[in-house]
Amino acid sequence: MFFPISGAHISPIYLAVAGFVIGILGGFFGVGGSFIAGPALRAVGLDWNFAVGTDLAHIVGKSVVAAKRHRALGNIDLKLGLIMAVGTIGGAEIGAQLIQILKRAGNVNLVVSVVSIAIYVSISSFMIWESYKTLSSPKGRRQKGKQDHSEFGHVARAIQRMRIWPMVTLPVSGVSMSLWVILVVAFVGGLFSGFLGGGAGYIRMPSMVYVLGIPTHLAVGTDLFEIIISASYGTFTHAIKGNVDILIALVMNTGAAVGAQIGAISTQYFAGPKIRLAFVPLPLIGAAIVIYTLMTGHKL
Repeated sequence: MFFPISGAHISPIYLAVAGFVIGILGGFFGVGGSFIAGPALRAVGLDWNFAVGTDLAHIVGKSVVAAKRHRALGNIDLKLGLIMAVGTIGGAEIGAQLIQILKRAGNVNLVVSVVSIAIYVSISSFMIWESYKTLSSPKGRRQKGKQDHSEFGHVARAIQRMRIWPMVTLPVSGVSMSLWVILVVAFVGGLFSGFLGGGAGYIRMPSMVYVLGIPTHLAVGTDLFEIIISASYGTFTHAIKGNVDILIALVMNTGAAVGAQIGAISTQYFAGPKIRLAFVPLPLIGAAIVIYTLMTGHKL
């Protein structure tokens, strides 16, 4: 099927199946799935600037469905999500501007590919170390259902003790910390959202758990809620820069709407460390797709 906005020929079945898989990942892990969506779109010939912008557009619809389900399960801290949206939007605009600079320079595909590989591999490496260490500990072995424990928790507790005014209390998450810490985490996530596409939940969800000390299930749901706001802005700013193929996004959403609900419901059956450990292979899959496309210079 020919998509005139981006000038790409892509099978609608491929897009719908990709959207379904990404929907499950988003609902279960609280991430937009851009570590799969971006490389998947790039692998069938879409330039990175279109892959980033179009991924953001499709993420909005999928996140609405998944966040609604997580809200019903009690997995969303609305106050935290609204605060993070402010920092994320600022970072997303800077990331989008960087894409424009690279597009004008003619090296957007190479630079974004290299950066994405480095980020995906780094995140997976850290999370496999932390999750394995947590599950191997006495507390980790006793966890069931929605129970949560992290061997990296002492870092989050130290950050929460930093008394940098203004302080913010989050009753739903059960923590209190400096507003600036939340905004910095959100800004970094937004930067990668604007630069690599998606909601950057692959940065923000782990950061909410390890840096802010938010329980994993709440981090998953809250990230999805925040993505609705930040990805909407990211879609807008990329659209006015000509980087969004809305038709591709709509086809992907046909599968994502179903997958998102399946993923969200599944979270209630797994403890936090197991969710984090299951997350580990996914960025590596995205990195492998990018490496293949970069080395061969051909579509999958």
